[in-house]
Amino acid sequence: MTRERVLAIIQAGGAGGRMDVLTRERAKPALPVAGVFQLVDFPLSNLAHSGITDVWLSVQFQGSTLEEQVANGRPWDLDRNRGGLRLLMPQQGSGSLDEDGFARGNADELYRIRDQIAAEAPDVLVVMSADHVYRFDYTDAIETHRRLGAECTVVTTRAPEGDDPADHAVVEVDGDGRVTGFAYKPDEPASDAIATEIVVYDPRVLVEVLDALHVELSADPEVGSEPGDTGLGDFGDHLLPRLVERGKVVAHDLGGYWRDLGQPHLYLRAHRELLVDDQGVLGVPGWPILTRQPQRRPARVLEGGVVADSMLSPGATVGGTVRRSVLGPGVVVESGAEVLDSVLAADTVVRSGARVAWSIVDTGCTFEEGAVVGDPGVPALDDPDAVTVVGRDSVVGAGVHLASGSRLEPGTTA
Repeated sequence: MTRERVLAIIQAGGAGGRMDVLTRERAKPALPVAGVFQLVDFPLSNLAHSGITDVWLSVQFQGSTLEEQVANGRPWDLDRNRGGLRLLMPQQGSGSLDEDGFARGNADELYRIRDQIAAEAPDVLVVMSADHVYRFDYTDAIETHRRLGAECTVVTTRAPEGDDPADHAVVEVDGDGRVTGFAYKPDEPASDAIATEIVVYDPRVLVEVLDALHVELSADPEVGSEPGDTGLGDFGDHLLPRLVERGKVVAHDLGGYWRDLGQPHLYLRAHRELLVDDQGVLGVPGWPILTRQPQRRPARVLEGGVVADSMLSPGATVGGTVRRSVLGPGVVVESGAEVLDSVLAADTVVRSGARVAWSIVDTGCTFEEGAVVGDPGVPALDDPDAVTVVGRDSVVGAGVHLASGSRLEPGTTA
């Protein structure tokens, strides 16, 4: 029997504006998760365990920050002579003006590489975002796609608590699993069923529909009128609605844990959920999250140190108090310091007498003695404006107070 050829494309996205100062100098999929992982590790690990070995990683912004992290695919056994991991970077001078440079949405991105997809000629194309934490066997969705004779299969889930369905593509499904309604970021969602941004396509149909939409949008003076803009935008703007109109789009329920980490309050909420429960994603026997991390010494908790409901990464040292927080590799919390309800990335130092609460702190930051960041009495899980975010290599001086919701650009001295 001839084996189906499956090609996977991970769309690493453009500038992650919603993550503010955390993505000024890095691609969003390079953001740390649970101390020792990066966002991109999750789709790559799921692909490896699903047995899918032809993987394209499409990077639109700060590609070098991902190139080192993925290490040619070695952690996922994707560094191979045939297939394996391939990085796609924006091209200049490779086609017409609306195919050059950076894509303006994930459907636009697929249009720009449609000729490469057609040349590869896979039997099935699986496209996914790199913004989410989940565990999933993609072959389950491929089986649904094949069994129902679909042109497109959308993997769905229920909007998690605290995550507004209006921030996603909302999907309506009939009793046979066929998608009957699709609304992209609607003002009034018809249901709480949302697209997870994992989509299985018939690649021939995808290329055909992308070409047809491009012709139509090019003729519309109000759409895609700027040079370099196809008007296709994101998959929910034109591509999925057109495929739904054709009547051969079906849904496959992901089941289990799925979280979008694309906004600071959602990023913080997901970490809170993972602190004392693997959520069926971390630590699953036979399905580990694979990553590339430098070796560090074991974490240490010194005499007088207090750690509760928290994650400590290799190389971390705690002499103070850490509660409901994640400490990345090499983080130091000195005696008399407090870290509460926060996520601190690698090599950050919290000096004696400093306190950090309800904050997301990037790599290499220092909080000097007596610095106070955020307010423990102002919970930020339900208030996006209350999360304090500190960019990498920033310094908060001795005795300085940063109010809840503050933002420090990378390299700031406050």
